[in-house]
Amino acid sequence: MKETQTSRQYGLLAVVFGLAATGVYLVMIGVTLDHIQKLSGLRPFDMRPGGYSSEQAIALLDTLGIEGRQYYLTRQIPLDLAYPALMALTLVSILKLLELQNANRVLTRAGVWLSVGAATADYLENAGICAMILSWPEPSTTLIQAASVASIAKAILTTLAVMTVTIGLIFCVHRKMRNWLNPTAPN
Repeated sequence: MKETQTSRQYGLLAVVFGLAATGVYLVMIGVTLDHIQKLSGLRPFDMRPGGYSSEQAIALLDTLGIEGRQYYLTRQIPLDLAYPALMALTLVSILKLLELQNANRVLTRAGVWLSVGAATADYLENAGICAMILSWPEPSTTLIQAASVASIAKAILTTLAVMTVTIGLIFCVHRKMRNWLNPTAPN
């Protein structure tokens, strides 16, 4: 009974955090990041999974102008302070639910660490973006490179975390279908 209640709690948390993360993500993609891209004619830092060079970063910051840089700081960054935590909490809730469903413990634990790592990298990326904007017109090359590395790390860790959840879900569904089709088969 307690395991069923815990499963329901993790399921509810996954739905609540997932809906909140999706809402924030849609606002970022459809409003703030879209506005930044329209202002500059360039992809915002948050939408560059392969990172960026110093020249690309300076071009973006320069074409944004004072108002665009202020918009990035006061509109995009606050949303991007909520999103990484919401995404990580969504993934961790699903992984904990999968663990209760007897998913591979190594897989679920790795997924939790990847989810936390992705959120951490996203926060480091945000800190780098803020520092670049605040140090304008002379952000250091080292700062730009560090922010770019954080962007790349965020993309890689997020992809791996989502893949881990997907693999866990596939195994869980496969096991349930196998048990349904052949109830005498061992788990």
